[in-house]
Amino acid sequence: MLSERSIREAPLTQPAGQPYEYHRRPLVEPDWTRFPGWRDVTEAQWQSAQWQRVNCVKNIKQLRALLGDLLDESFYTDLETDQKRLATMSMLIPPQMLNTMVPDRAPDTESFYADPIRRYMLPVATDRHLDWPSHPHATRDSLHEHDMWVAEGLTHRYPTKVLAELLSTCPQYCGHCTRMDLVGNSTPTVDKLKLSLKPVDRYDAHLAYLKAHPGVRDVVVSGGDVANVPWKQLEAYLMGLLSVPTVRDIRLATKALMGLPQHWLQPDVVEGLHRVAITAQRRGVNLAVHTHVNHVNSLTPLVAKATRTLLEVGVRDVRNQGVLMRGVNATSADLLDLCFGLQGEAGILPYYFYMCDMIPNAEHWRVPVWHAQQLQHDMMGYLPGYATPRIVCDVPFVGKRWVHMVSEYDREHGISYWTKNYRTSIEQDDDEALSKLYAYYDPIDTLPGSGQDWWRKQEATA
Repeated sequence: MLSERSIREAPLTQPAGQPYEYHRRPLVEPDWTRFPGWRDVTEAQWQSAQWQRVNCVKNIKQLRALLGDLLDESFYTDLETDQKRLATMSMLIPPQMLNTMVPDRAPDTESFYADPIRRYMLPVATDRHLDWPSHPHATRDSLHEHDMWVAEGLTHRYPTKVLAELLSTCPQYCGHCTRMDLVGNSTPTVDKLKLSLKPVDRYDAHLAYLKAHPGVRDVVVSGGDVANVPWKQLEAYLMGLLSVPTVRDIRLATKALMGLPQHWLQPDVVEGLHRVAITAQRRGVNLAVHTHVNHVNSLTPLVAKATRTLLEVGVRDVRNQGVLMRGVNATSADLLDLCFGLQGEAGILPYYFYMCDMIPNAEHWRVPVWHAQQLQHDMMGYLPGYATPRIVCDVPFVGKRWVHMVSEYDREHGISYWTKNYRTSIEQDDDEALSKLYAYYDPIDTLPGSGQDWWRKQEATA
């Protein structure tokens, strides 16, 4: 038993603290005039969707004009190398998104290289892993969505859900785009597929399929990005969906809520979305908007204002589906900062974080399954349960699976195996679809030396 003296003389210990410490971070619109090319841009111009679209940065010349002499020539050389040899997406970045890169000061070369939003929106050659730029099993359409088209742009992958790709363009092009085979302009690396039908014919084909398949109740309306569909066309399409009595859920997919919030604040869009939302409510259909924010720096007062506006006009939920990427957000602190910003400041519900898909030249972004599992573990307990996102692996031919649902896992070779409980539209006659194991692959540079050597041998004998 300790004596009174020993208790008095025992050294005082400090509390261990929490692995993550929450600090509220109010949203701020960064000062765009810190960029030489925007020194004279007014607030009225900045809040104009048309000005934002016209002044998107589409090439290195325009980026130079914006940044002036802030960056060394070496960065532009690095960027040009990537654009010519490795990039799967062409350059297209709205001012709103560029303004969240190095948001607290005028960038220099070092800070611009390190910026998490720059790392996925404006990749350079030295970002990528040149030993393993692509996994041997990487493919242009890594989720085989095109193989599951039941009409042009309509993917029937899950029994009760379809994905409707209305168009192949976005207001911004993300370097890691999972639909890089279809979305955006062709690059020297990727000759893109093209939608061939007129929009009205494509939309009519979607509605005809839904009317003929009453088991489909959920439609994700995407692309591309629905913010690039002329509003009258989009409203007509949504009203068409609402006329199908078996459709009960409609989700609009738009990264532009973050990248171009000015679009969702335009009066004609706000008024039109209100008409759609009221119709959905009357018919008992759940109407939601899904956006794509990967880092807390992307959240600004304009994003929060656009989100509030969507909710005020009758959209039921605004949810976030981010992508887990090394160098961007693949730490528990980054994810929790983002989730608290989404849920607490911007009014957006954290929903999913996808593991980055196995597309070409994406190995430097991807994380192994074990890392995703650890991040899911480390996020638990900090956020409200309803605002704690699930980290999911989108397994080819399987679909979204929570990262702890893996059936078998060979950590040495980085191969995980997964099962599923439904057939896609291309497996109706496959008796083994529900009993086989489907493989997913970790990035090779994260494997132990023996695993990397094994993959080198596989490549040598392929």
